[in-house]
Amino acid sequence: MSRRRAAWLAWALQALLIAAIASGVFWLVQHALEVLRSRGVHSGFDFLLQPAGFEISEGWLDFDAGQPFWRAFLAGLINTVRAAVPAALIAVVLGTLVGIGRLAPHVLVRGLCGAYVETIRNVPLLVQLLMLYFALTQLLPDSTEPLELLPDVWLSKGGLSLPWPVREEGAWWPSHLEWPERGSFNVSGGAALSPEYLAVVTALALYTASFVAEIVRAGIASVAQGQKLAAQALGLTGWQQLRIVVLPQALRVIVPALTNQLLSLTKNSSLAVAVGYPELVSIANTSLNSTGRAFECIAVIMAVYLGLSLLISWAMNRYNARVALRGWR
Repeated sequence: MSRRRAAWLAWALQALLIAAIASGVFWLVQHALEVLRSRGVHSGFDFLLQPAGFEISEGWLDFDAGQPFWRAFLAGLINTVRAAVPAALIAVVLGTLVGIGRLAPHVLVRGLCGAYVETIRNVPLLVQLLMLYFALTQLLPDSTEPLELLPDVWLSKGGLSLPWPVREEGAWWPSHLEWPERGSFNVSGGAALSPEYLAVVTALALYTASFVAEIVRAGIASVAQGQKLAAQALGLTGWQQLRIVVLPQALRVIVPALTNQLLSLTKNSSLAVAVGYPELVSIANTSLNSTGRAFECIAVIMAVYLGLSLLISWAMNRYNARVALRGWR
């Protein structure tokens, strides 16, 4: 059998498998809805077109109570991504630095990085999230007396206010920055990040970074000692050895494990419901209480998180294929 024909056969088999799984899931959903209807329970996804009847406290998508439930779920999805993406970026950068620090020759740096990893990863994420939220809402000064962290960057119990690009109506790109201004009662203008959002992003980033640090440390340790000695023989500095020789080879070990951590971070964002951040699970919980459609709301949550996980896996697998050595493909 030719290679091209074998490839077509493999794609056909995968398509049939996907179709079979989709048919099975569709049958299960329909069967569950029929059972609910036979017991006199209102069921179906028609409620998604009905007015939601509740407000969403924050987010990028404009939403009011008169808009349908599907738009509320969309706002919750956007809020989930809004928290997960910056948390993932911070976790990767911080985890990489801490992982490198765990191998540093300096005893103090190595000890501090090790203490961070062992402390953060052994405390449940929900506990850290609640502690951060308590710190932000109870220990910071009131909105009338905010802390100025940087010029025109204010932090208080009301959240973080910072400059933000603004675009004129009809324009594609921002034309200027809107600067926060301190008033008599609070800070107005710019971008306002709520304490709930700050707690969620910070907790997810710090917790995930502790695991990323161990992944990076293991990846660097997997590089053969001869490669490092060869880099030294070429006269490369320590930073050049790490950037040019060690990290590119360590990526083949780092990327697959890092994918799992990014998936976990995205799913762990559902814990944001504990501090009142209006992400997907919080919106679904409010919708469930409003409509009584428990099965449908939970099904929407499952479908959305499955889609996000598959998207992350696809993107990371594509990247892994680029950084993997030929013999590892």
